[in-house]
Amino acid sequence: MVQPLGYIKESASQTAGPYVHIGCTPNFVGIHGIFDRDLGSGALYNDETRGTRVTIRGTVYDGGGYALRDALVEIWQADDAGFYNSPSETRGEADPNFLGWGRSPGDMDTGEFVFETIKPGRVPFKDGRWMAPHITFWIVARGINIGLHTRMYFPEDEAANAEDPVLARIEHKDRIPTLIAKKEGDNTYRFDIRLQGEGETVFFDI
Repeated sequence: MVQPLGYIKESASQTAGPYVHIGCTPNFVGIHGIFDRDLGSGALYNDETRGTRVTIRGTVYDGGGYALRDALVEIWQADDAGFYNSPSETRGEADPNFLGWGRSPGDMDTGEFVFETIKPGRVPFKDGRWMAPHITFWIVARGINIGLHTRMYFPEDEAANAEDPVLARIEHKDRIPTLIAKKEGDNTYRFDIRLQGEGETVFFDI
């Protein structure tokens, strides 16, 4: 017998809250025995990985300019030859010694996230034009109902950035610098993400 469901109301939308850390990084919050180490933590490479090792540091800031100390950040990227570690990669064989994906909770005191990875190669856009080397970021935290997507580009790749088809689609060109990392020494980059306000990072609807 079919029952009427009109009495069932949609539940309220919720932000990630503390549960994203409990589910995704249990060791980080002191819940041990589920994973030997949290998935996506640590370096994305090993001793056999091809490419230049780089360190990426950053902080997620809210609209008031305060660091979010409970943010969780993930990255996806190609290897140094521009191939993805994915079953959908059909252009060539990705480096088997490179993970291509990482996850970092922000430091609970400073909010800083850190990734040890390699600089990616160029990959083609859907129309065949070459995109500049970049890393895709996904961010969840308090106040964010749906994960935010953005990209980080490298400051030394000025020519490639200038012809990147995704950067070219950004209407307000003065916002492009929000997607360019700042170099902080040999092979170390800072990429701060600002959710609102002055210097708001460009996010992509994907």
